[in-house]
Amino acid sequence: MLERSAALVDGTSADVLKLSVSTSATEIEEFDHGVGLIESFSNVVSFDTEDGHVLFDVSHALSAPSVVEQFRRYSDAPVNTAVYTHGHTDHVGGAGAFDADAEGRGHRRITYVGHEAIPARFDRYKTTNGYNGHINMRQFRLPAPSFPRKFVYPDVTYRESTTLDVGGRVFELHHARGETDDHTWAWIPDAKAIAVGDFFIWQFPNAGNPQKVQRYALDWAVALRAMAALGPELMLPAHGPAIGGRERVAMVLNDTASALEHLHDATLALMNAGARLDEIIHTVTLPEELADKPYLRATYDEPEFVVRNIWRLYGGWYDGNPANLKPAREVELAREMATLVGGAEALARRGEELAARGDLRLACHFVEMAALAEPESRTIHAIRAAVYEQRRRSETSMMATGIYRAAAHDSKKITDA
Repeated sequence: MLERSAALVDGTSADVLKLSVSTSATEIEEFDHGVGLIESFSNVVSFDTEDGHVLFDVSHALSAPSVVEQFRRYSDAPVNTAVYTHGHTDHVGGAGAFDADAEGRGHRRITYVGHEAIPARFDRYKTTNGYNGHINMRQFRLPAPSFPRKFVYPDVTYRESTTLDVGGRVFELHHARGETDDHTWAWIPDAKAIAVGDFFIWQFPNAGNPQKVQRYALDWAVALRAMAALGPELMLPAHGPAIGGRERVAMVLNDTASALEHLHDATLALMNAGARLDEIIHTVTLPEELADKPYLRATYDEPEFVVRNIWRLYGGWYDGNPANLKPAREVELAREMATLVGGAEALARRGEELAARGDLRLACHFVEMAALAEPESRTIHAIRAAVYEQRRRSETSMMATGIYRAAAHDSKKITDA
C-alpha cells in the first residue's frame, strides 16, 4: 500500500484514484506498531493495544460484513473502542455488524467515541431521511431513494480535544470543522501516525457538495496545517491507501491546505469588493500547479462548488442579483421566454444548437426553460435528455455527473412513456 501511494504522490504512477463505493473489503494491511488498515467503501483503521483494538470508523452498513470478516482473519482480539471520525453514514453505518460480532464472541460491548455534534447529526438524518434518500439516488445512481434510519450513537463525546488511553496506547483526538461540523482527526504519538478521516480523500476536498449542508474550507485548511506541524510519518485516511514518509505526508497535507486557502482568500477578496456570486464562480479557479496534483483531481467534488459554499458561509443565500431576491416562479419565466421566442420548442432547439457548438452551460438553461414551459413534450424532453447526457460526459466530478445523469434520466422516462 505504501509503495502504491508513494508512486501516486511522487508522480511515478499515472493512475488517478477515484472514490470507491465497493461493498467488499480488502485484506487488512499491517504497518509498524500494530497499525492496520482495511480498504472498503470507507476504510477501517485498527490499532492493537494490550486491552483490545481501537478502530477509527466502522465503514458503511453494506460493506461492514466484509470488513468484519477481513478483520477477524487478522485478529481474534476484542474491539475495545471505535472512534467515529465524523457522522457520515459510510463511516458509522457498520457499527451494527461490529456489535453483532462482539456479542457473538462473548466480548464486552464496544465503546463508541465521537465529537459532541454527532448525535445532532443523527437526529437531523432522521428528520431529513427522504431528502437524503433522493440525494443518494442522484449521486450514486440508485434505482430508488435510500438512506438509513437507525444509528449507533456515541457513548463518549468531547468538544475541542480529548485523550484516550487504551491498553497503554495514547490517542489524541482533535475536533475541526471541514467536510462536516463534527469531524475528528487523531494523533497517535508512539506510531507517529495520524488518522485523518475525510480530511484527505485522494481527491479534491469534498468541501463544496451542492446537495449537502455547509462545509468549512478555511477551518479544513487550518486543521491540515496543524496535522503537518506534528511531523507524522504515517497518514491513515478513510478513503484510499495510507501514505508513508514524513516529507510525503507533509506535502499532501500542505498542498491540500494551500488549495483550500486559495479558494477561500480569492472568494472573500471578491466578496469584499462587492462582486456578485455569478462573477465570483466564473472568476475564481484553482492554480494549475495545484489542480494537476494526482491527489487533488476534481473527480468527486470540485473547486467551483467550494466557492459557492464559501459564499454561503459568509454571504448567505442572496447571490447579489436583485431579481433573485423574490423571483418569479421558474415555470412562469420559462413560459414568458417561450412566448418571446415563438414557442418552447424554439428554446429547446436553441439549446441543442448551443450544445452542438460546445456551450453546454448556456444550452442547459435553454432546454430547462423549454421543458418547464411544455413539460409533456416528448420532442423537448428528447432534446433535454441529449443535452444533459452530453453535459454529463463533459464533467469530471461525481457531484456534477450524478445530477446531470439524473436530469437526463428524468427526460428519458417521459420520452419512453
